[in-house]
Amino acid sequence: MSLGRIGQQAKLCLKNQSKYQHLGAFVPSTSHTESITKASQVADERHDRGRPLSIIDGELIAIKDNICTTDQPTTCASEVLQGFYSPFQATVVERLQAAGAIIAGKTNLDEFGMGSYGVNSAHGPVKSPASDPRSQRSVGGSSGGSALATSTRQCFAALGTDTGGSVRLPAARTGIVGFKPSYGTVSRWGVIAYANSLDTVGVFGRSVEAAKQVYRLIEGHDPRDPTSISPLTRSRVETQVSCRPQNKILRIGIPCEYLLKELDPLINKHWSLALQLLRGQGHSIHLVSLPTTKAALAAYYILAPAEASSNLAKYDGVRYGNKAPSDRDKPNVLFSSTRGHSFGAEVRRRILLGSYTLSSNAIDNYFIRAQKVRRLVQDDFNKVFAAKHPLLQHQDECLRQEDDKEETGVDILITPTSLNLPPLLSSLQSDKNDDPTKQFQEDVYTVPASLAGLPAISVPVPCVDWKQVGLQVMGQYGDDERVLDAASKLEELLKDADD
Repeated sequence: MSLGRIGQQAKLCLKNQSKYQHLGAFVPSTSHTESITKASQVADERHDRGRPLSIIDGELIAIKDNICTTDQPTTCASEVLQGFYSPFQATVVERLQAAGAIIAGKTNLDEFGMGSYGVNSAHGPVKSPASDPRSQRSVGGSSGGSALATSTRQCFAALGTDTGGSVRLPAARTGIVGFKPSYGTVSRWGVIAYANSLDTVGVFGRSVEAAKQVYRLIEGHDPRDPTSISPLTRSRVETQVSCRPQNKILRIGIPCEYLLKELDPLINKHWSLALQLLRGQGHSIHLVSLPTTKAALAAYYILAPAEASSNLAKYDGVRYGNKAPSDRDKPNVLFSSTRGHSFGAEVRRRILLGSYTLSSNAIDNYFIRAQKVRRLVQDDFNKVFAAKHPLLQHQDECLRQEDDKEETGVDILITPTSLNLPPLLSSLQSDKNDDPTKQFQEDVYTVPASLAGLPAISVPVPCVDWKQVGLQVMGQYGDDERVLDAASKLEELLKDADD
């Protein structure tokens, strides 16, 4: 039987999965060749009849292994969940399958989403392609497996989760697009939580258009998710966004606090060149200030571990998770060894940090102050954007958009996605790399948008030798489509400049 277009694409993806298996993009034994081939044939038949279920009908989509699926295990790359099968599908998986997408497999990640390098996994690190293992670089984390699977064409697109940059940073490190939507627009039902108030399901694609296609299919209200924006609020946001002037000429903001001396010169060079290209198209560049940015990273690494310490309390071998052998042999012992045995070093570190900041002696000085910093970060963004935050104003204020703020505010912000180029894996795994907090600084450019719940996307700059550079586009809450459109313009300009 000859293969149709969908079948040929699926065959190529499966071939690449076999070719790049040693790089660790997928969790072992989660890609089913026969079922994928059969599903692609069925999708071809729908296309031949002129009745595709959606624009991505028959495309292979990889799923990060902290998003629940019923037919494949969901392990969060942790020993504590090895062999765990969820009794239900995540909403985003249901919506993809309803649109005809084929699940390509479950992708590797930093354990429970905690990490910026893609090395904190019970399944082993995610590695970049390289002829010499000594030159392999980090693909970023925590959604490194989804990013690598997409960039090496093992799938059409992939889902990840972004808590403080876990979609955007790997996208920048692998030369693809990574989009984090506004918080609450995509359902978190069936996503194993790291930090509830920050976790956002994001999309990887080899182009902005591909990421946009997947995003439009998974976004929408979900009554099972208490953090999902209600239909009434969603309608209010859409109404107010529609009232905003949709100018073809953009006012682009550059936060002066992002001009860090530690920024890699190559990234700084490409950032400057991109801004020159945009200015050449008639867009205006404006320096803006986000003063609380300096405290954003510290606030994030108080708030996220605090929420994680609560979320991960249930993994004790009794309610959830595998019990350590030493606990099974001891009478009257439930889980004294299980958590220490089954959690990796980074997860244990963040649980301890979060437990301390929530303790009665420290909560006022750390957790409460970090929450105040978070609000100040949100206020900073609201001051620089021309558009008002749709959830912080009355609906009739939509009719009064033409004020002084429209003349001084910006439409989007463009910044680097990462502070440094992808580091060598050998340097991360060496004995000299003895500072576990060093990876925290990798999130310095991505954390502010996460704290404020804003839409943000990383767009790749064409580079060679896996020294990848990504540029981040951020917008006001609810302005997801404007962010995607601006990213498309930037993507096109960068490709034309490279040609």
